Amino acid sequence: MITLPDNVKDCIAICTRCAQTCLGEAMTHCLEEGGDHVAPSHFRHMIACAEMCRAAAAIMLTGAGHHASVCRVCAEICQACARECEQLDGMEDCAAICRECAESCREMAQ
Repeated sequence: MITLPDNVKDCIAICTRCAQTCLGEAMTHCLEEGGDHVAPSHFRHMIACAEMCRAAAAIMLTGAGHHASVCRVCAEICQACARECEQLDGMEDCAAICRECAESCREMAQ
């Protein structure tokens, strides 16, 4: 079994939580609210964020050490998703985890 540094384990956990939150909110809250919550730009950001976070966590889990580029892109997508979510009612939790994930991934990208 690969032993990962604590900061990598923490980032994996945050990315996983962010992926679950974005996908879950998109498929429940956003679809149920309708209107701006299902606007193509917002919905695409949420799905892209969920998928990028899932991919970043998977790459970090390999322990191969090639996660800096993936984490850099993940941070950018999470930040964009947070900005989208901040503009809509009821999306505070999603925006918060996206900001947390962006920060964690920025640290991994260094």
